[in-house]
Amino acid sequence: MRTFKVLSALLTYPDETLIQAVPEFASVLETEGLVPDAERYALDHLIGEIGATDVYDLQERYGQLFDRSKTLALYLFEHVHGESRDRGQAMVDLRGMYEKAGLVIETNELPDYLPLFLEFLSVRPVEEARALLADTAHILAALAERLGRRQSPYKAVFDALVAVADETPRRDIVDELLKNPDPDPMDLKALDAAWEEEEVRFGPGAQGQGACGQESLIAKLRHARRAVNPARPTVQ
Repeated sequence: MRTFKVLSALLTYPDETLIQAVPEFASVLETEGLVPDAERYALDHLIGEIGATDVYDLQERYGQLFDRSKTLALYLFEHVHGESRDRGQAMVDLRGMYEKAGLVIETNELPDYLPLFLEFLSVRPVEEARALLADTAHILAALAERLGRRQSPYKAVFDALVAVADETPRRDIVDELLKNPDPDPMDLKALDAAWEEEEVRFGPGAQGQGACGQESLIAKLRHARRAVNPARPTVQ
């Protein structure tokens, strides 16, 4: 489904290539109809804004959101394991899932980078893609709420993903995610402190366990919540 490619592209670092591709996005979303109408309005607003805004302004806004704020990190396992060793194994498992499906990562991006995950979903059968996306619904919902507090139009992407997943996130897990400190991206001292924190944990469990102590890849993703020169997903 090209819809996943569009949503992936919207979450990558904006440049002239992205802006030039914007006219295609609305057409893809309209043709496939995967995103419900209720979420399409806000998504179309974001697409229009990207197409009409100076690229340097777009890059500054993107950096303040997704590069400075740990709580808005676009790496799925960042929100499960932090920098613990278990994150490495989760990365291996996720990369293995990609390779088994015939997707070879040709960039230096980490496997749990959300735009890359969405690229993977774009080449899977739609029902399988929905099921895998549903496993991340809690983190997507938490990210949407944090972006909403910042009045960011990027909230539309995460609302659309939750809607496409057709999975109602568990409120208790979302609330646990939202308990983590969410410093102002302009408060450099607070940001430094946030990036020095250890593994994020949701509920009881020993150090090194996944959320709620579950070990399978799907369980880790279910309770989950960028890099230099990220790959630019393309709509084909």
